[in-house]
Amino acid sequence: MTDVLCFGDLLIDFVPTTSGLPLAEVETFRRAPGGAAANVAVGLARLGTRSAFMGKVGDDVFGHLLADTLRREGVDIGPLRFDERARTALAFVSLKADGDRDFLFYRHPSADMLCTRDEVDEAAIGKAPVFHFDSISLAAPGPRETALFAADQARAGGKLVSFDANLRLPLWASAEEAQAGIRQGLARATIAKFSDDELDFMTGERDVAAMRRELWHDGLKLMVLSVGKAGSILLTRDGELPVPTFKVDAVDTTGAGDGFVAGLLAGLMHDLDRLDDRDFLFAAGRFANAVGALTTTERGAIPALPTRDQVEALLATPA
Repeated sequence: MTDVLCFGDLLIDFVPTTSGLPLAEVETFRRAPGGAAANVAVGLARLGTRSAFMGKVGDDVFGHLLADTLRREGVDIGPLRFDERARTALAFVSLKADGDRDFLFYRHPSADMLCTRDEVDEAAIGKAPVFHFDSISLAAPGPRETALFAADQARAGGKLVSFDANLRLPLWASAEEAQAGIRQGLARATIAKFSDDELDFMTGERDVAAMRRELWHDGLKLMVLSVGKAGSILLTRDGELPVPTFKVDAVDTTGAGDGFVAGLLAGLMHDLDRLDDRDFLFAAGRFANAVGALTTTERGAIPALPTRDQVEALLATPA
C-alpha cells in the first residue's frame, strides 16, 4: 500500500562545493540526486510515509544510480520507467551567498520529457490516496499531456491531488505559457502550494488575498503560501491560518520547497478527513515548516532531507 504517489522529474543536481560564485566561475561540483517530485517521494519516506515514484529516466549510469537511490530510501519505484532514446536530466546549481540558487538544466530532451500517457501506471494511481505532481512536468507539451492525464485519473478515482507550482521559468517557452500551464495543474488540485514569488508571478501580488481572489477554485480543499523566513499561510474555504517557521543556518535552499511539501503531506496523512480542522492544519503546517527549514542546512536536495527524528527534535526546541 502506498500513501502518496509522486509523479515528475528525477535528475542529478550538480551542486557547487562553495557558495557565492556565478555558475561560470564555479570550478568544482558535488553530484546530488534530485528532481522535485523525487525529492518529495524521498522526503516522505524519510518521514515514515509510504511513497512511490512514477516518471522516467535514461537507461544510463545516472538513471540507474537514481533508481537505486530511491530504492535504498524505501521509495517504491515500480512505476518508474527507463528510456534508451534520451539521457537522464542534469541540472547545474549556482548557490548564492545566502543559500538561494539559480539553475541551468540539460534536458534537450531528457528522458523524463518522453514519458507518455501509455506509460502512466494507473494501477499505482489506484493504490494511493494522494497523487502529487508539480509544474516542471508541465513545461513542455508532451510531458504536460502525460502529467495532466495522470492527475485526471487520480481525480476520477477520488484521490486527493497535490500540486506544487514550483516555477522554473527557464524550462518554459514563455512566461505566458508558464502561467497557463500552472493554471492547468492547479485546476486538477485539491491541495496546492505556492511560494510568495510564484504568487507574484501568477497574480502580480504577494498577498494571500490575491491567492484567494485569483487562484482559489471550488475543487480545492487547501492552499498553502510559503513566505520564506515568515513561515507559511494555510488557506481554506473558511479562512487563513499563519504558521511560523524555525530559524536555522541556511546553506543551500535547493529542495527546501520539496521538503516542505513532503512534510505537509506527511502531516496531513494522519487524517485526510480533517482538512477543515484548524488545530490539525496548524500542526501539519508547523511540521512542514520544520522539514523545509532543516532541508536548507545541507547541500543538495535528497542528501539534505531530514528524518522524522530530526524534525521532532526541531519541533521540541524552545522558541
